[in-house]
Amino acid sequence: MRHKSKKLMDSIVAYVDSYHGKNGCFPSTSEIATSLGVVKSTVYKYLVAMDEDGVVIYDGRRILTDSIRQKQDGMKMVDMRVLGGIACGTPQAEHEYTEDTIPLPAAYFGKGDFFILRAKGDSMTGAGIDSGDLVVIRRQEYAEEGQIIAALAGEEKESTLKRFFLDKENKRVRLHPENPTMEDIYTKDCIIQGVAVHVVKKLE
Repeated sequence: MRHKSKKLMDSIVAYVDSYHGKNGCFPSTSEIATSLGVVKSTVYKYLVAMDEDGVVIYDGRRILTDSIRQKQDGMKMVDMRVLGGIACGTPQAEHEYTEDTIPLPAAYFGKGDFFILRAKGDSMTGAGIDSGDLVVIRRQEYAEEGQIIAALAGEEKESTLKRFFLDKENKRVRLHPENPTMEDIYTKDCIIQGVAVHVVKKLE
């Protein structure tokens, strides 16, 4: 690997290992570049060259270092579907479709049928869910009060991600945004699609 800095290669590997250990996913080339103070194109060229030389395995999305591969050898991975975005604000009509699939450790989630939705909007920032984050949903048709749910709300069955409560006095559901500038949504038409169990921060 001529003309490549060994120091920068080591820094890339160290950053990827640290990021993956904290977030359970891989950093983007932009995140690596920002952290190490280099341009994105340099990171990409290094990753391609490091892949060719067997330093890492890089497929354009995953960056498998020796450390990550050793951990994953004894860890069952599952490919989760990333479906269309879900509104974290006023409910919006969305069609379910698969954007991508992402391998994630099965041990993170336990038993169940899971899928991933990409959050949109800022109504759930107080719960640590920002626009662009990937929210892992356990598919189920019921929820306990206080849980964050993916739901189809209102007569138009529009998708939204909110905290679930019952307004028993008025026989309706209260969907609560985790943003003090926004108001609760009240509806008698609410189909629960699943319960949020994990957030993957802005995976690109």
